Amino acid sequence: MKYRLMMVMVGVVSLAVVARAQVESDNQANWYVAPSLGLLLFEGDQEVENGYQVNVRVGRDLTEWWSLEGMFLLAPSLDGNYSDDFENGQRSRLEAVDGNDGVDSTSAIGLALEGIFHFTRWDRLDPFLAIGGGVTFYADDMAEGATEPAFRLGGGVIYHFNDEWALRADARLLLAGKDTEANSQLDGSVAWTWGAGIDPSMRATGGPLDSDGDGLSDVRESELGTDPYDPDTDKDQLSDGDEVLTAKTDPLNPDTDYDGLKDGPEVHQYKTDPLDRDTDNGGVADGHEVIEDGTDPLNPADDLVLFELNLQFDYDKANIKPEYFDDLNVIAKVMQRNPNASARIEGHADKLKRSSERYNRRLSKRRAQSVLTYLEQVAGMDDDRMEAVGYGFDRPKAENDPAYGNPENRRVEVYLRGVDKEAEGISGDVLTTEEANVDVK
Repeated sequence: MKYRLMMVMVGVVSLAVVARAQVESDNQANWYVAPSLGLLLFEGDQEVENGYQVNVRVGRDLTEWWSLEGMFLLAPSLDGNYSDDFENGQRSRLEAVDGNDGVDSTSAIGLALEGIFHFTRWDRLDPFLAIGGGVTFYADDMAEGATEPAFRLGGGVIYHFNDEWALRADARLLLAGKDTEANSQLDGSVAWTWGAGIDPSMRATGGPLDSDGDGLSDVRESELGTDPYDPDTDKDQLSDGDEVLTAKTDPLNPDTDYDGLKDGPEVHQYKTDPLDRDTDNGGVADGHEVIEDGTDPLNPADDLVLFELNLQFDYDKANIKPEYFDDLNVIAKVMQRNPNASARIEGHADKLKRSSERYNRRLSKRRAQSVLTYLEQVAGMDDDRMEAVGYGFDRPKAENDPAYGNPENRRVEVYLRGVDKEAEGISGDVLTTEEANVDVK
């Protein structure tokens, strides 16, 4: 009964460890191995004496506090235990009764699974507690058979040289067998965490370490608000350290310049500036060139002509007010002078805390469609030269305030392809319709 209760406790602890691991962030360098050398110590009334053992522990850090660890143990030689009858001058093997001759010498292998609770996982000194269960298989039958299950309870301490290498000492109480023998296991080991190698200049000095190996100390990450156990907090394919130390981008915003491209691809793939929406100053944001236009974000000559329309719509409406007709007529005139030109009309919205993604995408599409309808029905443009798209709040130009949004993000953009910029006197910068009225004759 005691043994069953102990195994239930082990199961509950293991489930708690795994459940907690599901909601915690993962650390890239979280697997470790620790080969050990030590002793098995038995109660004095057992058939075998204390002996040497070697074992290998393989573990995984599940959270900042918990690790899950498996162990394989080998005790190559355990001598039999004897009792001495000093009065009669006789010596006999223990348990040599009822036809059992006892054990002269034997060997054993063991398996165990434990949950490890760390108090200060990545400080120089890391004390820990351990709870789990295991089983030992003896080469010879003992009084209770060749198989001995055990409840394991104990702890130890780890001394970190750096994130990769550490020394470790362990002690376990083993409540073993049907009679609940109180045995114990003592060992020392060298622990190696694979994938955690760091530059020598970043070795532990007694303070917080760089747990995720991104070049920022855990303390610095705490100050920035980034995750010290995730080297890329904002999932932009650029490590937090590279963002802060090299690119000077925001490690909490995957698209620092709001151009539609994540910071990582801008740096590594497209070679654009993650701090500048329009690297080539051609008038169109880098992301739009790459994603929509198929143009070179490093060449201003191939940028489309962009008109930004600051149209104000009534709440939940998509009707264009008459005061904006002149702005739209400018776009129509440019398209009339360039019969091969086509227009892509994009509607955008800002985002408040409770904004609906689906609703805002549909509303922005309706507003873009209103512009297309005006150009078709009033200005006489063929609808096959135009398309209307609604992005909602998916492509902001600037950060949104949770309470007030951002008017800069409430916009309609018209991209003209096939316009003779030189003939129109367009320099390549983003044009408002006010500027076009002056510059475009």
